[in-house]
Amino acid sequence: MSELIEQEKLCGTAGLHGLVYKRWKGLQKLRNLLGDDNIQFKNYGGYELFKPEQQDLAEECVSKLSHFNALIEDIVLQKNVYTETNNKISSFGLNGINVLLENKLEAQIDPGLMMKALMAKSKALDIEIYNNCRVDELIEEDNNVALITDQGRFTCKKVLLTNNAFVNDLLPDLAVTPGRGQVVVTKPIPNLKIKGTFHYDKGYYYFRNIDDRVLLGGGRNLDFNAEQTTQFGETELIQNALHQLLKEVILPETVFEIAHKWSGIMAFGPRLAPIIEEVKPNIFCAVRCNGMGIAIGSHTGEEAGEMVLKSL
Repeated sequence: MSELIEQEKLCGTAGLHGLVYKRWKGLQKLRNLLGDDNIQFKNYGGYELFKPEQQDLAEECVSKLSHFNALIEDIVLQKNVYTETNNKISSFGLNGINVLLENKLEAQIDPGLMMKALMAKSKALDIEIYNNCRVDELIEEDNNVALITDQGRFTCKKVLLTNNAFVNDLLPDLAVTPGRGQVVVTKPIPNLKIKGTFHYDKGYYYFRNIDDRVLLGGGRNLDFNAEQTTQFGETELIQNALHQLLKEVILPETVFEIAHKWSGIMAFGPRLAPIIEEVKPNIFCAVRCNGMGIAIGSHTGEEAGEMVLKSL
């Protein structure tokens, strides 16, 4: 909810309506393309939590529930998607939280299975995928584009760049800023109470259950400058913040251990809409998903594909 408020300030009410439309339609395209079972789509609902010291923000969000419910009703064709559900705080085992808002349509998927399914569908369509092939340079040659890679040279008629935050290596003039997200996953926890996707601190923290584990990511707002990088890795500052949130709020009475940790790179910019355009003759891009890649990726990909096809 707080994220919607901030986004409405950036792009206006009409702009936010359009953005929610792209998210919703993008998710429907993804589900229809791959099938819910193949991506482990689970509609457990989404939640935003607030501590007592965030009371002003919580009250602002509660006051906007009816506004945003009305805004998205013609998109999702459902009423009262956003509600206040403080009665669920104790059932989730959360500590130090006094306001909980629910989005009943928010769901979760397994992005690894999503990629596996996309690759399988591509293979079935005779689309060749070259993994671990780093593109170092694009060279415009007459009506062709040459790709200089660490595996050799490729020549093609059209190039569509969809590497999000890493696009600056090839197109440095685009308004794209990288944002690293650090993630930890616990070992299995017996009788885990957390079920769904959860957002905290204006969406800068995100956690969810993966069966009987907790995945938690975020904290880049603690050091924006350090996290504006395309380098994978972790920092002590953010790792400590993630551990503290797990210990004090998410799993306050549970002994837990971290099983895995990694980082991912997102792409942000001055506008919330992705960049979908022909940036040079025969060189196109579809980048800058502003942390919404899963939701808007399929819709963005369709737009980009149509753009390239029209240029043939």
